[in-house]
Amino acid sequence: MSDITTKINRLESQVEELLELCQKLGDENSDLRNQLQHLNGERAKLLEQKEQARSHVEAMITRLRSMETA
Repeated sequence: MSDITTKINRLESQVEELLELCQKLGDENSDLRNQLQHLNGERAKLLEQKEQARSHVEAMITRLRSMETA
């Protein structure tokens, strides 16, 4: 009987470790999803800023060219 009890206790311990690992991985997954969402938002903001800067530079170039021909 003690051999069976030992095996059951070992199995119980392994199941508990597996549950803890699943919880840890779930938490990490959630954190990574939040981080990805934040980074995607930051990327969109940077792309918009880049587009605005490009528009300003193009406008300045156009004004400079028009000054040269005037």
